[in-house]
Amino acid sequence: MADRLVTGDTAPAFTLKDPTGQDISLSPGNGRHTIVYFYPAASTPGCTKQACDFRDNLASLQSAGYDVVGISPDPVAKLAKFAEKESLSFPLLSDEDHAVAEAYGAWGEKKNYGKTYEGLIRSTVVVDPDGKVSLAQYNVRATGHVAKLRRDLKLDA
Repeated sequence: MADRLVTGDTAPAFTLKDPTGQDISLSPGNGRHTIVYFYPAASTPGCTKQACDFRDNLASLQSAGYDVVGISPDPVAKLAKFAEKESLSFPLLSDEDHAVAEAYGAWGEKKNYGKTYEGLIRSTVVVDPDGKVSLAQYNVRATGHVAKLRRDLKLDA
């Protein structure tokens, strides 16, 4: 498991497929911040709630200079169904081998109902326009996360 990222780290570059099969890359230097959020599985209750929360806040985040990208280990076809069903208008990216999640420290040991296993850790990393981490949050809650993120980014004045 990779170390977790902290403020000031260089965000690992990546290129992953979106639901249409197009390659999407993290591209520092575009003048915008990117909210990269990792979620365990499309169409599950918590992940749906979190994705819809980002969807519902997308316009205000974008007007504040933030783009949103969701990453999960789901295959592209599952992401396409999820995006269509929930009317998600931001990129969802497939990280089936979880290499990007590992590079971001979002893959590791989890415990659930007394069992320990390896899996995706619900996490959010905000990357500044220069490709540096400006905020890294791990083990976030699906419910209320976007509101907390907005407060942490000082977007709610």
